[in-house]
Amino acid sequence: MTTTDASLEELGRPGGRPRPTPRIHPAWWVALVAFLTAIGAAGFRSTPGVLITPLHEEFGWPVGLIGLAVSVNLVLFGLTAPFSAALMERFGIRRVVACALVLVSVGSILPIWMTASWQLILCWGLLVGLGTGAMSMSLVAVVTARWFVARRGLVSGVLTAAGATGQLLFLPFLAWLAENHGWRSAAIATATGALLVVPLVLWRFHDHPRDLGLTAYGAPADERVSIKAPLPYNPARMAVDGLRIAGRRGVFWLLVGSFAVCGASTNGLVGTHFIPAAHDHGMPQTTAASLLAVVGIFDIVGTIFSGWLTDRYDPRFLLAMYYTLRGASLFLLPSLFGDEVHVSMLAFILFYGLDWVATVPPTMALCRNAFGERGPVVFGWVFSAHQMGAAAAAFGAGVVHDQLGTYDLAWYVAGALCVVAASFCVAIRYRHTPATTPADTRADIPADIPADIPAEP
Repeated sequence: MTTTDASLEELGRPGGRPRPTPRIHPAWWVALVAFLTAIGAAGFRSTPGVLITPLHEEFGWPVGLIGLAVSVNLVLFGLTAPFSAALMERFGIRRVVACALVLVSVGSILPIWMTASWQLILCWGLLVGLGTGAMSMSLVAVVTARWFVARRGLVSGVLTAAGATGQLLFLPFLAWLAENHGWRSAAIATATGALLVVPLVLWRFHDHPRDLGLTAYGAPADERVSIKAPLPYNPARMAVDGLRIAGRRGVFWLLVGSFAVCGASTNGLVGTHFIPAAHDHGMPQTTAASLLAVVGIFDIVGTIFSGWLTDRYDPRFLLAMYYTLRGASLFLLPSLFGDEVHVSMLAFILFYGLDWVATVPPTMALCRNAFGERGPVVFGWVFSAHQMGAAAAAFGAGVVHDQLGTYDLAWYVAGALCVVAASFCVAIRYRHTPATTPADTRADIPADIPADIPAEP
C-alpha cells in the first residue's frame, strides 16, 4: 500500500510533523540510561589495577603476563568500537548494549574458577574486551549524534565522565573487597554491577527520536520526523568503508596518533599500573585505589567542563593544551610516590583527574566536524587507536617493571609522547563537513567523499 502525502503529514508519523515535545525531552532520559550503562560497565575498568597484585601473589604469574591479559582486553575494546557503531545502526542501540553488558558480566565472573593464565586472557581479554568495546565511546558518539542537536558538547562530556563515575563508585569498594574478602569477591561484584543495568537498558533505551515520533533535542521546531531507510550494507562493511574513506585524509591520522597517546597515558599506564607502582613504594593498596577514585571525582568536573569549552572554542587548541599539561605532570610523577600521601601527590591527582578524559569531547567534535554524519563510525576507529595505545602501555609498563624493578621509565616515555600528541593537534587542518539534515536517512551509508568536501591538501 502506497503511503499518501496526507498520511506523511500526520503528527508523529515518519516523514511528517513531530508530536508535541514532552515537558522533559526523551533525549535526556536516553542520556541518563547511557550514563548509568557506562557506570555499570565501568566496574571492570577498575578491576585490573586492583587485582594485579593479588593475582601475582596467588598464582605467581609475572606482572607482564597479567598486563598482557589487560592488553588483549584493550585491543579488542578498541577494535570493537567502530563495528559497534555500525551494529547500532543496523540492529539498534538497545540490543547491542544489552548483549554487551551480559558479555562483561560473564567475562568478569568466570575467572573465579580459573586455574591457568590463558583462562584469564580468554575472560578478561576476549569476553570483556568485546563487551566493553560495544559500549565504548562510540556509544557516546551515536547517542549525541542521534538525540542532540543542541548541547552536544556538554552531553558528550557528561557521558564520557560516566566512566570516571564508575571508577569512583567501584574502585575503593573493589579494593576493600579484594583485601578483606579475596579477589574473587571483587570479580563477583563487578559481574553483578554490569548485569543489573540490563533491565534498565531494555526498558528505557530508545534507539532513535523517530521511534517516539519526535526530532532530536534542539532540532528546529518545524523539522520533519525522519524516515528510517533500510541499510543495504552490513555493519562490517559500514565500519570498513568508514575507515577507507577517513584514511584518505590527514586529519584522521593526526587524530589517531594523538588519541593513541591519550590511551597510553591514561587507561594503559595510570589506570592499570598506578596502584602497583604506589604499592612498590610502600603505600597500601586501598590508599592507592582511593587516590584513583579521587581522580574519578575530578574527572567528572574536568570532562563536563571540557564539553562546555568544546561548544565555545577551537577543539584543536584545547587538545594541545590538555596533552602538554598531562605530559608535564607525568614527568613529575616518579618523584611524588611514597609510603604516605603528601600534598604534592594530592595536587597531581587533582590535576590528572581534571585532564583524564577531557580530551574526548574535543576529539569527538573534530570527528563530527571533519566527517559529518560518518563521525560516529570514524570516531570508533580513532577510539580504536586510543585502546591500541592503552594496550601497548599496559603490556610495556609491566615488562619495564619486570626488567628494571621500577616503573620510572614508563612514566617518562608517556610524558614525552604527550608532548608529541600536542604537536599533532596543533597541526590538524580540515574543512568543516556540514551534517546532513535529519530527513536524509541514508547519510550513514558508505560512499566516497563528496566533491564538495575536498581531501586534505
